[in-house]
Amino acid sequence: MSIRISSLPRPLATVLTAFVAAVGRMDKSLSPSDTMARLRQHTFTFSDSIYIFHLALAAFWITLMQFPPFPLKLAVPILYTILLLIPLTSQFFLPFVPVASWILTFYSSRFIPEAWRPSISVSLLPTLETVLYGANVSDILTRFTHPALDILAWLPYGIIHFVFPFVVAAFIWLFRPKQALHLWARTFGYMNLIGVIVQILLPCAAPWYELIYGLTPANYSMPGSAGGLGRIDALFGSHGYETTFSHSPVVFGAFPSLHAGCATIEALFISHFFPQMTRYIWAYAGVLYWATMYLTHHYLVDVVGGACLAIACFYLFLPDEFRGPLATASPTSPGRRSKYDAYNLEEPRSRVADMDDFELSSAEEDEMDIPYRSPLPGQQQQMPSEQGKKSHRHTASIASLIRAEERVEDGWSPIMGTFAFPPGSPAAVARERDREDARV
Repeated sequence: MSIRISSLPRPLATVLTAFVAAVGRMDKSLSPSDTMARLRQHTFTFSDSIYIFHLALAAFWITLMQFPPFPLKLAVPILYTILLLIPLTSQFFLPFVPVASWILTFYSSRFIPEAWRPSISVSLLPTLETVLYGANVSDILTRFTHPALDILAWLPYGIIHFVFPFVVAAFIWLFRPKQALHLWARTFGYMNLIGVIVQILLPCAAPWYELIYGLTPANYSMPGSAGGLGRIDALFGSHGYETTFSHSPVVFGAFPSLHAGCATIEALFISHFFPQMTRYIWAYAGVLYWATMYLTHHYLVDVVGGACLAIACFYLFLPDEFRGPLATASPTSPGRRSKYDAYNLEEPRSRVADMDDFELSSAEEDEMDIPYRSPLPGQQQQMPSEQGKKSHRHTASIASLIRAEERVEDGWSPIMGTFAFPPGSPAAVARERDREDARV
């Protein structure tokens, strides 16, 4: 039985209507030949060289990857290539390339040989926190715990953090132009990719390590810890978080906090593209900042570093076209700026605009079918099609008589019927005198 959209609650009807419209805008082709045709028509620019970086990065990590073993791990690039060739999936997985690079980097970093890894710092972050803020703020926030606070910290840190990027992407896809969705995937992916690379190159211990081991030097054989999320496992009688964090690919990735970075980038996008949700999304970000420290996973300096990384990526990738009203425009809004407005260029003058320069009256419209005539007697002027270029269909009749006196001063007159250059020369004066004598 069909359900009428108008009978649904208004929020649900709005989302369902937007979903139907978004599906209608999708490219539903399954033919790889369509993708290849678009690739041949694409004009490559310097910015496209970033895909060479992604290919090199993927080749590096797949070479290091030990699980799945060879040749099963070749299924990863083969499957992704197929998704890029099919138009229906490539419209999502091509913008997804930065996110895929981040996921591949995060997962494969566990296979880096220990001889390649830098030494782990266990005192850098607590020292910076004390120097910058006068106290170990994260340690102060963990001195008092309560099951209610555990739940309040667990919800944004352990659940919403992993789901909310998909929610943001879905709402942008439904209610904003597709370029905004591409911007979200690009900014979110590069922010996390940069963060993971920094964590690999600058490994630092989290607050939970200080609580368990103090300032004892760390090594890569040590397992990770769930920190305050262990209390959630105890509350629900499970071992999910302990198992997950003990096998984390990046155990010593405290700085920068990508939890704080993700919350910040989500807050920036939501507040920019959906301004009415600003206060709510930043409240969520504030709670998550607190949760990262309360659960002993990050120092305050990590939170600040992650937030700064997110802000830098947001304003670095945000194009000029989304800095104005287009940011809140609907996917089918006609109010988009033209390329001439976007780049502050003068729009080419149209044929109608050029005709206005002649200041003709509406009576000239009747002369559009008059044959073109040359200003020289006895010669027929070529039609525009014969000239091989566009021309205004003005004749030597009424249009040529307009401002005739001014044109005489320029050296030509439709009344005189010939050129006299320079005007007022002796030859021209003599010729005009002969014409007057002939008339008399």
